[in-house]
Amino acid sequence: MQAAVGLCVLFLLLLAGCSLYNSVHDFFFKEKDVEPVEVLVQEGMDEFDSGNYKSALEYFQKIKDWYPFSKYVTLAELKIADAHYNLEEYEDAIFAYQEFADLHPNNEAVPYVIYQIGRCYFDQMDTIDRDQSVTRKALENFRQLQKQYPQSLYAEKATDHINKCLKNLAGNEFYVAMFYYKSKRYDAALHRFKSLVTNYPDVGVHRIALQYIAKCESSLAKQAQGN
Repeated sequence: MQAAVGLCVLFLLLLAGCSLYNSVHDFFFKEKDVEPVEVLVQEGMDEFDSGNYKSALEYFQKIKDWYPFSKYVTLAELKIADAHYNLEEYEDAIFAYQEFADLHPNNEAVPYVIYQIGRCYFDQMDTIDRDQSVTRKALENFRQLQKQYPQSLYAEKATDHINKCLKNLAGNEFYVAMFYYKSKRYDAALHRFKSLVTNYPDVGVHRIALQYIAKCESSLAKQAQGN
């Protein structure tokens, strides 16, 4: 009797084992209903060119997920970054562009990628009375581009952006300097105006900065005499 019960239990365990094996096998080896990579590329590009960037993202992400060793993966990675940029999702775009540059340092698209990282920061620049941290990051990337790839078309395009960054930074420095000057904090104002002359000599504020340097020095001399 015990032997018969044991055989029944063994039979049930074998059935359960077969069922589990079949489930695992189907999960890993059953042919998935996926579109050919060429179709995904075409549909992704069509959506991107039509301005449907969210839809394009889905197609290009499928290429990365389903065909990780395809020759189209680098294209998909780049277009994912571009789609995020066009959606003004700048943090995601910067991450995607930087990942592309790290994975493919010798790819011919790297100058474009560095330029686009700079654009992500540049497009977030604010007025001169606000924080200029993104302006500095934009400037850093554009200068990196011109240093590493001076002959690139994108290095040439970066020149106008660099000038705009410098004007913003100089404007911010002048704004802060004037705040100190109007507050009669002449020592702090003098430091800022001198910084303008040294760091931003070619953006149109050199002459007026020199005038305020003289005014600050005169005011400081009067204060010293009064003491």
